[in-house]
Formats: sequence, C-alpha cells, structure tokens
Amino acid sequence: MNDLIPLVNKLQDVFNTIGSDQIDLPQIVVVGSQSSGKSSVLETIVQKDFLPRGNGVVTRRPLVLQLVNTHLSSMPPSSVSSDGTLNEAPDRAEFLHLPNKQFFDFEEVRKEIETETARVAGQNKAISRTPIHLKIFSKNVLNLTLVDLPGVTKIPVGDQPTDIEKQTRNLILDYILKPNSVILAVSPANVDLANSDSLKLARQVDPEAKRTIGVLTKLDLMDAGTNSLDILSGRAYPLKLGFIGVVNRSQADIQINKPMADAFKSETEFFQNHPAYRAIAHRCGTNFLAKTLNTILMNHIRDKLPDIKAKLNSLIGQTQQELTSYGDPTFTGKAHRGSLILQLLTKFASDFVAAIDGTSADISTKELCGGARIYYIFNNVFGAALDSVNPCENLSVQDIRTAIRNSTGPRPSLFVPEIAFDLLVKPQIKLLEPPSLRCVELAYEELVKICHNCGGKDLSRFPRFHAKLIEVVSDLLRERLGPTSDYVESLISIQRSYINTNHPDFIGGGGAMSALERASQKKKKDVDRTRRLSAVNMALAGNGGDSPAREENPEKPLSSAMANLSVHQATERADRERERERLNHVSQHGGPNNVSTSSMNGSPHGPNAGSKDTFLNYFFGGPQQRNDRPILQESAHRSGNVHNVAKEMVMPKTVLDGEPLDFDKKLDHMTDSEEFSGLNEREDMETQLIRSLITSYFNITRKSIQDLVPKAVMHLLVNYSREAVQNRLVATLYKEELFNDLLQEDDNLCAERAKCKAMLDVFKNAFTIINEAM
Repeated sequence: MNDLIPLVNKLQDVFNTIGSDQIDLPQIVVVGSQSSGKSSVLETIVQKDFLPRGNGVVTRRPLVLQLVNTHLSSMPPSSVSSDGTLNEAPDRAEFLHLPNKQFFDFEEVRKEIETETARVAGQNKAISRTPIHLKIFSKNVLNLTLVDLPGVTKIPVGDQPTDIEKQTRNLILDYILKPNSVILAVSPANVDLANSDSLKLARQVDPEAKRTIGVLTKLDLMDAGTNSLDILSGRAYPLKLGFIGVVNRSQADIQINKPMADAFKSETEFFQNHPAYRAIAHRCGTNFLAKTLNTILMNHIRDKLPDIKAKLNSLIGQTQQELTSYGDPTFTGKAHRGSLILQLLTKFASDFVAAIDGTSADISTKELCGGARIYYIFNNVFGAALDSVNPCENLSVQDIRTAIRNSTGPRPSLFVPEIAFDLLVKPQIKLLEPPSLRCVELAYEELVKICHNCGGKDLSRFPRFHAKLIEVVSDLLRERLGPTSDYVESLISIQRSYINTNHPDFIGGGGAMSALERASQKKKKDVDRTRRLSAVNMALAGNGGDSPAREENPEKPLSSAMANLSVHQATERADRERERERLNHVSQHGGPNNVSTSSMNGSPHGPNAGSKDTFLNYFFGGPQQRNDRPILQESAHRSGNVHNVAKEMVMPKTVLDGEPLDFDKKLDHMTDSEEFSGLNEREDMETQLIRSLITSYFNITRKSIQDLVPKAVMHLLVNYSREAVQNRLVATLYKEELFNDLLQEDDNLCAERAKCKAMLDVFKNAFTIINEAM
C-alpha cells in the first residue's frame, strides 16, 4: 500500500522522459487565490523554504512537486550500511530540466525556480503552461505528488497581460478537470467562504465534492470572537473529504527565519489552547494535513490503478500499430534489402495495373479516377471533339469552284470531275488529326497521374525510391507516346491516301444528284406556289374597289384572279419559246460543236422542248447552253474573222517598246470577287453536289477514326504499359549498387518512428511497473 505513491512517481518520471501526458496520473492539485497561503502550506508540508515569495503573482508556472520519503523502510539497499543503520543522507532536490545536478541548499532551489520561470514565461509577470518538475528527498516528508498552480487573480498589476485572470482560470481548469486529480482548495479563514475562488472552481468540475479537500489558512488572523468551527466540522459547506485547518508562519516569522520545528510547536499550541478548536485539535494542523493527503492519494491511486492499466494496455496496442505503419528498420539491413526492393517494386506495379483495371481497393467514390477517366476521355471528350468538326469547315464556294475549274484544265467539263472531290475531301479529313492526337495526349497524362498516385505508406518511407519508380514509369509512358502518336497520324494519312467511293455507306454521285434533284424540284414547287399566291393577292387587290360586287358574288374575284394567272403563264410560255428560237439560231451559225450539241440534246421541237427542264438534262448540257462555253464562238461570229481570234489568243508578254499588255495587267489583278461574282444555276448545283459528297465521305471517315483511335491508344500505350511496367522496373532498379541510395529513409519519418518507439517503450515500462505493484 505504501508503495503506491512511489509507483505513481515512477510512472510520472517515465512519462516525463518523452513529455507525454496521455495518461492521467493521480495527483493532488493545489488551488487558491493570490495570497491565500498556498505556498506557505506547501513549505510547511516539505518543512523547507524553497518557493519564491513577493508581491503580485509569484507562481507563474505549474510546479509538479514529488516528495520522496528517505526513511529506512523506503530507501534503496545501497543507502543502508552494513550494520543496518541508515546512511545519513542530507535532504536534497532535483530538477527534471537539470538531470545531473542535485541541490542541497534550498535557497538555490528557490533561485532556480525563479530563473526557470523567467526563462520560459518572461519577465512581465505573464504565466506559462509548461510545468517545472521538482523532486525533493527528505526523511521528514511523506510520499506525495502535489501540483502548485498560479493563484487566481482579479486585476492585472504592472505589466501583466490584461487577460491574466482568464489565463489563470483556464490553466487551473486544465488540471482540475482531470478525473484522477484530487483538488486541494486553499481558502483564507479571514475571508467569507462564499467568496472563495478555489471552492468556486472546484464546484464547477466536481459538483458532488467527491474529490475536493478544503484547507483553511490564517485561522489565527480571524477577528476576535469569531471562528471557523462550522466550516471545519462540515456543517457550513460539506465536503466528502472534509476541511482541515492550519496555521502557517506569519510574515514576521518568515523574515526572522523561524525554524520549522518551532512553527509546528506554535501551531499545535494554537489548536490545543483555542476554546473553539480544542475539541478538534487532533484533526487540525500541518502534520494531520500531510498524513491525510498521503492516505487520500494512496486510496485514490488504488481505485484508479485498474483504469490506468487498461488505458496503458490500449495505448500499447495503438502505438504498436502506429510503429508498424512506419516500417521495421531492421528489415532494411543488408540481408533483406533485395527482397524489400523487389516487394516494393511488385506492390507499385500491382497498384498501377489495379488503378487502370478499376480493381484497386482505394477506389474513390467522389470522382472518376484511373481507367474510368481513360474511358471518359475516349467516349466523351474525344467523341465530342470529333462531332464538333464541321465537314466543310474553311471550305467556301470559291474554294469548291476553284478546285472544279483547276481539275479540268483548259477543257470545259461535262460532268463534275472526280479529281476535284479528291482534292477537296483530303484536307477535310486532315481536320480529324488534331483531336485524335489530343486524345493520345490526354490518355498519356492520365497514366502519368495514375503513376504518381501509386505507392502506399510503405513507399513513403523511401522518398528517393518512390521518385525513381515514378521516373522509370514516366519514361516508359513517354517512350510509348511517340509511337502511339505516329500511328494515329498514320491512321489519318491512310484515310487520306485512298478515297474509297465504293464504300457501302457512301452516298455516291447518283444518290447525291437524286437528293439534289428532289431538293430542286421541291424548291421550284415552293417558288411556283409563292408566285401563284402573289398573283392571287394582286388580283384581289385589283378588284378591291368593287365591294358590292364581291358581296353579291364572292367567287368572282377568285375566277378573275385565276384568269389573270392563266394570262401570265401564257405570257411566260411565249417568252420561253422566243428565247429557244434565238438559241437555235445561234447554234445553227456557231460551227460543228454547237450543231453536235444540239443534236445530242434533241430538236427544239422534240420531247425536251417543253416548259419543264429536268435536272439531269440541265446538269449535263440541255437545250439551254452554259454561259461560259459559247464565248469564243460568239466572239468569232461577231468578228467574222478567225484570224483575228487566233491573233488575240497569242497574247505576247511584251510589245516592241517592252511594256506589258493591258490584258496581263487585268489577269494579274483579277480578284476572286470578280471571278465568282455571279454563279449560274449549274455552278450552284455543282457546288452543292460536292458539299454533299464531302459531308457523306467525311462522316464515314469520322466514324472510322472514332473507333480506331481509342483502340490504337489502348493497344500501343495503355495495355503495353500495364504489361511491361513490372519488367521495366525490375530491369532498371533491381541493381545491388542502387540499393543504398534507394533505401534512404525520410528524415522526418525516422524522427517520428523514433518518437513512437520511445513512447511504446515508456508505455511498456509503465505497464510492467503496475503489474509488479499489483
């Protein structure tokens, strides 16, 4: 039983080595207002003058005071002489921050407390939470563990912080909130107990007063005729552990250095001779207080020891698990380096493959990652990019007409030349190359991101090794990026190298012409309908003044309008007949070419001489000739001299005086707007036909590219990388000369592991101490 307090002191010493407060050890916390006599109570218990004194806040740091009794029964065997007598060792003190130094002069102890307080808390009377640990060895003390806290103050004095009261209260609450602490509430007897700050704070954390013991000081300074018997008897303010009255040395006794033995004698005489306290004198005084505190603390430790043991057991398991996560440094020895590197290589490669396949154990539920992002690139990003490409982008009517004319050379064309279609569709297919290459780049970037996210906590121990793994995989991906991009470019070049107009999905010339003819006929019908409606509206407008007639015969305006429409159509038919006769006259005087063309297209009075010309007859040269063909013939007919026409076609570059001809100047400065200022109906049809063919073939190519590019990326980049990653890592990094460099651990991690290991040793040592005591 008597070994419980030294046991806690040992545990406290063990935990102080690592600065850990995870275990709430039983201890007595001294709480009181400023100048309530706390320091005097402690000095009387220790029977030494060792605490700083003065005005204002003197105790500015928590003082953890361990009292160790050096009596024969509690001393180690080395302190006992051979004849069984006690080696007279003087009283001494030791500080935790000065482990190799002992103090035999307690005046030096006081100075060291002041110096250490000023070093941490400063000179401006501020307080600090960092405790001072002091251990005192004496044969005159009982085994106790006390914590002296700064006194509660109300108003900042001098250069104290303005929130000194708040700081002090928070510091006190941090200690007394711990359920394993016993609260020693010190209150002066010459102040009304209702104003006691120590009891007020104790009630906040211990409302049932189960772990609070009260101390009344300055009983000798009470007014004459008054006493605190009701308080000491527990009637005024009941506490489970009760109140104990003490009489400390006065300020005059301290100044004259009154011996502690005389102080004890004076205190005993006061209680025995006082008429109010005579009956309870045996339960008052500093000696009774020290014995009571010793008994309370031992009982408290005995009650809390099983909980402390269970807490230690839990902390050992948690710390052991944390230490395991940092890795075992013994496994990085020379005999195990090869197997460790091979194990980490395999783990990294497996994580890389699992992330691509979607079988990783750490799959995110918040965003797409790994292989799912590659699928998103193929299906959404790449598909949308291809769909956004216009088949006829940057292809104007002038570009189409220029391609058609350039592909026929000096000859006029009867049909739309196929060469023009080839010339125009190949640059359009080239438009599919940028989004295809971008798809390759996005897949490559995603693989690099997967690579950086691989490797768990095991690899975090070795930052150089992790960096090398990422570097090797990145090099592998970079090597595959070039061939993959080249192959995707070749896919576009393959599509451009041969234009397969026999593709089953290609609309073809016949299909395009049929579609255009249907569209043309529909357009003509719409125009005719519009004209008829216009004529009806004009007829109705012409008869607008005869309102009574309209009312008597409402169908008359409609019949009149139809009559006017018939006259209008007859007039148009007559105009077309006259125009056809004029063209026949021109063709009879225009030479053999026009005669043959006329015979090919039929007589003006044949079946095709009607008012309706079909698209095919017009497109391949019908009764009405193109405007660009009879230019030379009409010019020859008007000149009447073929020699003059030939002379004009010679077009010499210079004349005798060396000046350029006006025709050269006109040709050199001819603009597109002049060349294409007016497109006839045939040219418009040719342009629409080319656009239809380009769009049809481009859609076929786009669908093929949208299917082939993802396959190429998967085969040449993704699948190749996932299959070759482990072999590449082993071939590059599994070399004995690299082991030392690769297995260099992170300095911060080594420090964390050392700290964790030290903490584990402390917990195990404390657990062993408790087991031995129990």
